[in-house]
Amino acid sequence: MTRPHPEQQYLELLETLLTRGDLRQDRTGVGTRAVFGHTLRFDLAEGFPVFTTKRIFWKTAFKEMLWMLSGGRNIRELLEQNVRIWTDWPLKHYRETTGESISQEDFERRIVDDDEFAGTWGDLGPVYGWQWRRWKATDGREVDQIAELIDGLKQNPTSRRLLFEGWNVGDLDAMALPPCHKTYQFFVSSETGKLSAALMQRSADAYLGLGWNIANLALLTHLLAQQCGYEPGEIVWFGCDVHLYLNHQEQARTQIAREPRPLPRLLIRRKPDSLFDYTIDDLDLPGYDPHPHIAADVAV
Repeated sequence: MTRPHPEQQYLELLETLLTRGDLRQDRTGVGTRAVFGHTLRFDLAEGFPVFTTKRIFWKTAFKEMLWMLSGGRNIRELLEQNVRIWTDWPLKHYRETTGESISQEDFERRIVDDDEFAGTWGDLGPVYGWQWRRWKATDGREVDQIAELIDGLKQNPTSRRLLFEGWNVGDLDAMALPPCHKTYQFFVSSETGKLSAALMQRSADAYLGLGWNIANLALLTHLLAQQCGYEPGEIVWFGCDVHLYLNHQEQARTQIAREPRPLPRLLIRRKPDSLFDYTIDDLDLPGYDPHPHIAADVAV
């Protein structure tokens, strides 16, 4: 019996959202169809889980993950790499605060060219990577959760505390966007020597965001496995509020009608001295041959 393509479970999720999703109003005003509680599981031995029924711009996704691992919090660091996925939130804040109807292009140019402007308007607050690398403890210490995770994976691989967290309750109001992918946990098999990862995501944009979340979870697992001396195992994704925006329904129907193609393999060209020394030039997905991109607007 032929095993279903790993991507099929994602297409079935889109179908579920279209046909049985709870119709809801949301923070953005766009509206969604949502389900509560859903799991996707991918065996990394079967290929790198970058979806093929529409093009995923994996280099942009990977750049975002590497930026998060660096502890970054300013969009300038992303814009300098031609990554614009975080601009919408500070741009909206700037327009609402100043009343200036600046274009996105002009706003981004000022962020890159003007240090003072970037410091004021490009800062996203203590988002994602800042919490991962610089979580403020009550005694004033900054906790590098990723460094502690790596140490645990090497020194105590059967621990049930191999995790890191982004949901810092005391900092939520200072963030441009509270973390959607919030809790990561890891598991090393004593029998196989494989490293597996799980992600608990409180809020998942099933059409635009989820493909990136899965790809970045897989990337992080591969990089940690290489750094800590393991083979990549599985990734398990847990979505809580999993939603399809109402203005993405036709795009989802188009994607569901497509047949998944073979998954590529992740090529890591070198092993740098630490997890924090990888660059986008170290990574490739040879053989990635997806269906064409399907455009959709992000809800801000």
